[in-house]
Amino acid sequence: MAGNSTHEITRLLQAWGDGDERALERLMPLVYEELRQAAHRYMAREAPGHTLQTTALVNEVYLRLTGAHRGLWKDRAHFFALCATLMRRILTDFARSRRSLKRGGRAAHVALDEALLVSQQPQADLLALHEALERLAVFDHRKSRVVELRFYGGLSVEETADVLHVSPATVQREWRLAKDWLFSELRNEHADGA
Repeated sequence: MAGNSTHEITRLLQAWGDGDERALERLMPLVYEELRQAAHRYMAREAPGHTLQTTALVNEVYLRLTGAHRGLWKDRAHFFALCATLMRRILTDFARSRRSLKRGGRAAHVALDEALLVSQQPQADLLALHEALERLAVFDHRKSRVVELRFYGGLSVEETADVLHVSPATVQREWRLAKDWLFSELRNEHADGA
């Protein structure tokens, strides 16, 4: 994204946060494609036949943004971090509702491997990953946020560092340790459930 667009996004976010409703109308065309790409990354990890579409996910994020989230960002990176969190929650809620509709209890467990945590491979068990991230957040909230921002939000190391107010080296270290921990958790969960 060009520097001018980045500054324009930040300016519009600030105006929207200050109560200018028209700023959101001008903001959405500037951020839509990036939100759609992030949504596409999430949807690519879903099982085939998933009924929620990329556009619907972006639209749901938009609806939630128009609600109580105004002013929770200071710039473009913070805005996209919030959008990543919203997408994760929407997909997790959707996965929970699908699971509850299935007869016979839990949905089939899909194993994750380490490569999946950093790739675009489909078939991720989003709910298992969400639950593992919740467990990680209990004792290390920052590592959980690093995963959320990098894996779900697609933020760069530098953008993640800016959002979390830490150095890029800290983000890289936390990212590596969190992936190792999650891989172990998901592997153990799969072994226990198999």
